[in-house]
Amino acid sequence: MRIIGPDEIVFGVDDLDACRAFLTDYGLDETAWTEGKGGTFSALDATCVSVWKRDDADLPAALPSGNTLRQTVYGVESANVIDEIEAELSTDREVTRHPDGSITCEDDCGFALKFQVTKRIKTDLEPERVNSPGAEPARLENQLGTTQDGACKPRTLSHIVYFSPDIKKHEAFYMERLKFVLTDRFTNVGPFLRPQACRDHHTMFLLDTPPHMAGLEHIAFHMQGPTELMLAGSRMIQKGWESFWGPGRHVFGSNWFWYFNCPLMTHFEFDADMDLHDDDWEPRFVEAGPQTAQVFLFENTEKWFPGAPGD
Repeated sequence: MRIIGPDEIVFGVDDLDACRAFLTDYGLDETAWTEGKGGTFSALDATCVSVWKRDDADLPAALPSGNTLRQTVYGVESANVIDEIEAELSTDREVTRHPDGSITCEDDCGFALKFQVTKRIKTDLEPERVNSPGAEPARLENQLGTTQDGACKPRTLSHIVYFSPDIKKHEAFYMERLKFVLTDRFTNVGPFLRPQACRDHHTMFLLDTPPHMAGLEHIAFHMQGPTELMLAGSRMIQKGWESFWGPGRHVFGSNWFWYFNCPLMTHFEFDADMDLHDDDWEPRFVEAGPQTAQVFLFENTEKWFPGAPGD
């Protein structure tokens, strides 16, 4: 099944204005907004987050836990893939076909899903250019690597992490029914998964948790590279948002990370430079811990310069 990855994450929230402020500070573009109702905030490739009032009648039902996640929207390569998914899932659950060709249903743990021909737009963006001794320079003479006011825009929706109330059932649904691929596993926590039409190390990670926690733990957007991630995170700190974890670099996936608390009652992560994999990859199985979760971890502090205070 040629599923690409998440196109959109839909939330039902209490404080629309606070969520709007966070998402624009995070760097997403406000592409739709209706006062008192909510709207959509997009990355450069049109993957997005939508926030609506918690009691909006058009939203899928809330999870029993009260988590703000209301729907995960997956993009697929073609209409034929939608037909394939519908044929597979309609054997044991209600699957609704919509006029635009998309389908909606729930996974085996009651999380609302939507599948659509992807709305992602093709982008041709500059990579982060790094000059490495002994190699041809990626930046030539007089080309600056960064500036204090450089742009830092989320490029694409990277991955989602679920609090899973029944991890064996959850994992089986995505791997057996939707043909997600296991890349790595924290043996005491859960699996890192990617769909067939994606090379990223993971677009989903499942966390084994009690049922009362069911829902979304965090989502992440890819940035251009580590420099842009660090700049974007520093700006969030300067605007008063609270860092949750990072900046640092993970072991599984190798991606740089920086997580923030937010009024959507979940965490938002900037990530950069994730590993790519194909079917030749052999999954790793290790226990999660400080040495396996991160290669290194920084803490954000006030700007500092060598010398005594006041120098």
